[in-house]
Amino acid sequence: MSDRLIRTANLPTSAGIERVDQAAAKLFPEFSRAQIQAWIRSGELLIDGQVAKPKDKATPGARIEIDANLAFESDRAEDIPLQICFEDDSVLIVNKPPGLVVHPGAGNPSGTLMNALMHYAPKTQQLPRAGIIHRLDKDTSGLLMVAKTLSAMTHMSRQLADRTIKREYEALVYGVPPIKGSIDEPIGRHPTQRTRMAVRREGRSATTNYWRLEARAGLALMKFSLVTGRTHQIRVHMEHIGNPLVGDPVYRKRRGSPVQGLPPLTRQALHARRIELMHPVSNAPLAIKVPAPQDFQALVEWFRTLDD
Repeated sequence: MSDRLIRTANLPTSAGIERVDQAAAKLFPEFSRAQIQAWIRSGELLIDGQVAKPKDKATPGARIEIDANLAFESDRAEDIPLQICFEDDSVLIVNKPPGLVVHPGAGNPSGTLMNALMHYAPKTQQLPRAGIIHRLDKDTSGLLMVAKTLSAMTHMSRQLADRTIKREYEALVYGVPPIKGSIDEPIGRHPTQRTRMAVRREGRSATTNYWRLEARAGLALMKFSLVTGRTHQIRVHMEHIGNPLVGDPVYRKRRGSPVQGLPPLTRQALHARRIELMHPVSNAPLAIKVPAPQDFQALVEWFRTLDD
């Protein structure tokens, strides 16, 4: 990736007093809050020329400067096959297979979607997170948005922050939820199991809309529309209402299969099947839909052989 990222901007004079990390995340929505916090702690993000802490207060009109190192040892281009569903000079829409990690991290220093993008579209090496706008869990399949320019990344990230991007998922769950509904419960880190998320009063707001498409033999095929995009959101919300996803290795309170003859599945039965956004250059609607991979389709075909 390029050596440095340099950005400078002033907070609006009409803004209220808030934490430095919150204010900077609003000012630079193309970067995650976790990334902003990391830059503050490393001294690569300054407020009015001074080093700060994430929880320090930022006043209206304050000047925020980012001079950050974007080079990481794990950030190298790798020739990993990608399924491209849409591409032009500004945007890539990728169909991520299950099992592919999105970003390098602890335990996954390479072999990720980000490494693949840097090989397939070298210009993404100049962008934070190689232009990836949002995430999917490792074992969730489906559509991911990628920007190929910084202006496109800013435009698409703002759409995501403004909740104007439509993201549709499908899943097979245990039980029979209502025909449709909305789950509006905050999600935060589990208090004792740090690799899990949970519904928590002090968590971040999270809303999942759902529709039951079919129900048979104690299982239901569901469609979801995300209002927010919290980590593991659909998986956590569905466990919370008593309808965990089939195959989910983490968010299942019941460990034996309650359905006889259930085909083996090595992952949660969750697929991101549709995305709709405004193109960052033409401003025309862009909608992409992709079918689930074979393992999910085989599970649904088996499900449809069951008696109602």
